[in-house]
Amino acid sequence: MVILLITLASISVVLFLFSFGMNDRFKDLENQVEQLSMKMMQDNYQMKQKMKILEEELLAEDLTSEILKNPYKKTASSTLPFMDKVKSMHNKGYKSHYIAKETNLEEHDVRSILQQFSREGGK
Repeated sequence: MVILLITLASISVVLFLFSFGMNDRFKDLENQVEQLSMKMMQDNYQMKQKMKILEEELLAEDLTSEILKNPYKKTASSTLPFMDKVKSMHNKGYKSHYIAKETNLEEHDVRSILQQFSREGGK
């Protein structure tokens, strides 16, 4: 019986010492999860940067196309083209509601333009 206890104790000591030499599977798994998490964060950051660049490019293209479609160049009389149209229609005798309909402006805006022309001396 004493021999059995000594044998079991020696086996347990050997196994205990052997356990220190083995790799910790949980530690390896934790390192893998940490590396995966870092890679995901880096990918997410890179994706956000690319999206930001694309949004800026699209916004610049939209603004460029908008400027090309609706240039607000001033004419020789330093007024916008739709203002000249409002003035010429008013001089022809059209009412402000009809001018608003034809120029796609609000009637209030047409009246304001006409008041501006009358204040400036009719240019």
